[in-house]
Formats: sequence, structure tokens, C-alpha cells
Amino acid sequence: MSRWENANVLITGGLGFIGSSLGIRLAALGANVTALDSLTPEYGGNLKNLEGSDHLVRINISDVRDVHSLRYLVQGQDFLFNLAGQTSHLDSMHDPLTDLEINCRSQLSILETCRSHNPKLRLVFASTRQIYGRPDYLPVDELHPLRPVDVNGINKLAGEFYHLLYQQVYDIPTCVLRLTNTFGPRMRVKDARQTFVGIWIRRILEGQPFEVWGGEQLRDFTYVDDCVEAMLLAATHPNAIGKCFNLGGTEPVSLLKLAETLVSANGGGSFVLKEFPAERKRIDIGHYYSDDRQIREELGWMPSVSLQDALTRTLAYYRQNLSSYL
Repeated sequence: MSRWENANVLITGGLGFIGSSLGIRLAALGANVTALDSLTPEYGGNLKNLEGSDHLVRINISDVRDVHSLRYLVQGQDFLFNLAGQTSHLDSMHDPLTDLEINCRSQLSILETCRSHNPKLRLVFASTRQIYGRPDYLPVDELHPLRPVDVNGINKLAGEFYHLLYQQVYDIPTCVLRLTNTFGPRMRVKDARQTFVGIWIRRILEGQPFEVWGGEQLRDFTYVDDCVEAMLLAATHPNAIGKCFNLGGTEPVSLLKLAETLVSANGGGSFVLKEFPAERKRIDIGHYYSDDRQIREELGWMPSVSLQDALTRTLAYYRQNLSSYL
């Protein structure tokens, strides 16, 4: 029998890009899944994301800032995947207090609710590579200094520390995954709030040139299905409790090379190289790619989807569904 058969699972941000992909996978494995999402327009939740699996996943429209609903929802859960968050780095600079509420204060509230009402559930927190800031060395491992360059990174780092503290002090079994440039079907493509790859996908499918800022920056990418597999391991493997793991996936590639690969996968299209806008340049981290050996060695995670295949699959999804994401 599957480890997930009849397991009770709560996913915050469950109608978002990664949360919905995770929910569909868990439902297929036999879990009883509840997707909690506020459907706040800026944050990527979309009912379309569960289309075809919505009869298998219970949807609760609520907000992680609502402690009353959380108190009810965490009870009886075996697992909590804590994916709700404000992901835009630029938005965090324009509206830092909202970022504080969602990415910091609400994380503490979630943990307090678990401590009071369900301290034994396994909890996975989705963090970000942004907490490292500008790398001192490459690839970046988990021992790299933590120096966020924007409000979003500072609040996500606080969220990490809260999760690790509650594991150490209250024995709530938590694990932190530091995600890097996750993309794939169901991601936000309306704008670049979630990932710049999204707006590239939109533009190329609309027959418009997309913009590549700089172009020389090196990045690594994780296809969403590989990210989901990492989360399943983080929630069940005994070696995961109380630890932080980098996610990577692909070999590092320049943004210029990524753009060329996207055009190739699409069978056509164009892009223009541009200078970084000054506002974004101030919070750009330059070259970044992860050292993900720890999660490979300790949890046995191994990405299985190449960059070319990942782009091909993503393009195929949005050729059929683009109008639902605009």
C-alpha cells in the first residue's frame, strides 16, 4: 500500500502552481487532500489548476492569516505542506508590510496553531534560494552565509527559522526546502510575479518577443514534477526532520542560453536583450546555482526531467490553456 493511502494532507497555497501539482500527485497516490488558498489575485491561485482532479481534492477558500480557519483545518492532518506565500521580490519592496504579514507573521501563526492543535503532523516549508543573497561562491550549498537582498528574502528566512525552532523546541517534525526557479504547467504566466519564465512563455505563445534582462546570469532550474517528488521525500524520509535542503535540478545555464532553448523548444519565436531595469538591478543576485548534493545523498532525490523536456511540456500545456491564466 502507498505511504500516502488515506493519509490526511493539508496544502497551504493549494490552488497555486506548486501546491496544485502536489495536490494532484497526492490524490493520485490515495491521500485525502485539502487545498487551502485565498485566491488573492496577485499570488497565483487558480481554480483551473485542479481541473480534472477537483473531485479528488477538497478546496477551502481561506487565508493563512485567518487563525480561526487554520485552527479547524490542521486538526486531524497527518501532513502539512506549507506553500502559501508572497513570491514577488519587487512587490515585497513596494509593499513590505503585506510581505511581512504573509511570509513571516503568518508562518509563526501556523506553527503556533500546529503546536496547540496538532503537534505531531509532518510539516514541509517551501523556502527560497533568495535567502542566500549574492553568492560568495558557486555552487551555493546549505552552509553559505544567509544575506537576503530584499524584504521577501528576509521574511522567508524568518519563516525558515520559525519552522526549525519549533522542531527543536516543540518536536514538531519539520523540513525546509530552498527552491530555485521552479517552473512548469500551472505556473503564473500573466506577469513575472512568480517567475520570469512565466512571462517568457506567455509572450512566445502570443507571437511576441520576450525580454531577456542582462542575459549572462547563470541559473539552475527545477521542473515542477521534480519539485513535487522532493516534497514527498521531505515529508516522509526520517533524515529530513529538522533540516534544510537546497533544490536544484538542471545544470547551470545562462539566461541567454535559456532563451535560445525556449525558442528551440517552441519551434520558433524571438527575444530581445535589454539592460536590467535599475529598480530590479538593486535586488538582483547575479549568478546563482545550487549545490543540491545534500538532498540527493540524504533523501535519495534525483531530478528526472531535462531542461529541454521541461520547456517542451510547459509550452504544450499553455498552448491548450493559456487563456485560463491571463
